Amino acid sequence: MDALQLGPRKRPAATDPLVHYGCHFGRTVHALCNFQALLTNGILRMGELAEIPEENFMAEEQQEHRIFQELLKSVVGLEECLMQGGDDKVDIVAELLTKGTSRARGDDTKSLKGSVLDWITPKGQNLVPSLSHNVKIDRGFHHEQMGALLCPAGLDWSHSETRAKLQSSEIVVTGDQWSLFLYADYHYDPEDPWNGLLRSALLVCAYKHVFTSPSSVDREPKATRLGNARIHGMTRITLPSIAYIAMQVRFTLTSSPVFSHTDTVTDSERFYNSILDIFEDLEEKQEVDDLAV
Repeated sequence: MDALQLGPRKRPAATDPLVHYGCHFGRTVHALCNFQALLTNGILRMGELAEIPEENFMAEEQQEHRIFQELLKSVVGLEECLMQGGDDKVDIVAELLTKGTSRARGDDTKSLKGSVLDWITPKGQNLVPSLSHNVKIDRGFHHEQMGALLCPAGLDWSHSETRAKLQSSEIVVTGDQWSLFLYADYHYDPEDPWNGLLRSALLVCAYKHVFTSPSSVDREPKATRLGNARIHGMTRITLPSIAYIAMQVRFTLTSSPVFSHTDTVTDSERFYNSILDIFEDLEEKQEVDDLAV
């Protein structure tokens, strides 16, 4: 099984520091990781497959192993625990990490649902038509502002025929078609596709909201609790954390009520992976490095 595809959700009864780390892992390393497969494949790489040269593995297998190594570096004693604990220990660790990533994703989804509305509403004005902070049915292409932000780069939302086809699903937007909300000023430059990519004000607000504190979105932070970045000792932006925030914002803008990696309407998993793929593309290294500064 591919470790970088989300597996079935489990509900362990126990609590553990691994749940705490799983929250951070999902936000900053890989949001949709199948921990059971990641751990199993990683143990094989350290054991019976240890003598096989790295270049003999496929690119996706190499990426998976880098994520496994990141996990081992971040959790003290985990390598020894996995190598000596047997299959039962692997199952427990996988369940606890999965619980953490699921908890973080759910908390952020709930928290961003209303905040995004505040950020996209012009100062001193109201959204027309108005939208509920708790109900999503009228979002997505059904709403003028949300539709404009979700409109794929290269299409013109102001064109009535394009707008009608998006609203009727005659034009189906897949996860690897990137929307205008990803770009600074919500403008896509076909002559320079990296111009403003993943630098929109909406993404910046969401990133601060999740990693610093909700109040840090304002110029004068008023947080009384530590943000997620400080809680987990995060001192720099990670590329997967940018992809995570983009996925969360995109889901918030859609009309889908519940996050699911199998939802073919939002296609969140393909969207998330498409951003990770470009981060791994050596031909895009300069632009990617500039983004993480």
